[in-house]
Amino acid sequence: MDSPNLSRPCPQPGTGRRAQSCGQSLSQGRKIIGHLLVTKLNRPPYLRIIQRVLALVAALFGLATIVVGVRVLAGSDPGYIVFRPLLLYNTMMGIVYVAAGVISWRSVDRGKYAAATIFVLNFLVLGAVGYLYAAGSSVAMESLHAMILRTVVWLVLFLGLAWMSHRNYLSDFERDAQPIIPPDASR
Repeated sequence: MDSPNLSRPCPQPGTGRRAQSCGQSLSQGRKIIGHLLVTKLNRPPYLRIIQRVLALVAALFGLATIVVGVRVLAGSDPGYIVFRPLLLYNTMMGIVYVAAGVISWRSVDRGKYAAATIFVLNFLVLGAVGYLYAAGSSVAMESLHAMILRTVVWLVLFLGLAWMSHRNYLSDFERDAQPIIPPDASR
């Protein structure tokens, strides 16, 4: 039987050689897989539900934004003066909201960054709209309220996903994932 030789290159897949010939023991691979499984099992089930709820809120909020934006762009009268650049921004951001919802559904960490980016963009636009309203431009109070709502919704989504990300990080360090090794009994 071959002894492991670390100077040899790893064999190609399908050659029949075991992973030991590459200097990696099978038990190391099993330990890594076992740690990943234990880490996943340590996560409380409610975290996955909260992640799904946050992702659905993001996607549904995006769909509602798209529907309203397209209706107004198609000629529907909302009952107030429409600031067209804001309408175009919000309609395009609706697509981004849906994408952020899909991203959040798949990955808490990536969803957190998407929500943070959207929050910052909306906050900057809110500042610009607030300035234009205060300066007496043709921005309706309803538009200002809508941007406040969008900014607050994305702040809440970001905070929720950041909390989830933190909880996922903490669950990686549960007692089962990082066992305490008892002192040596022979001493």
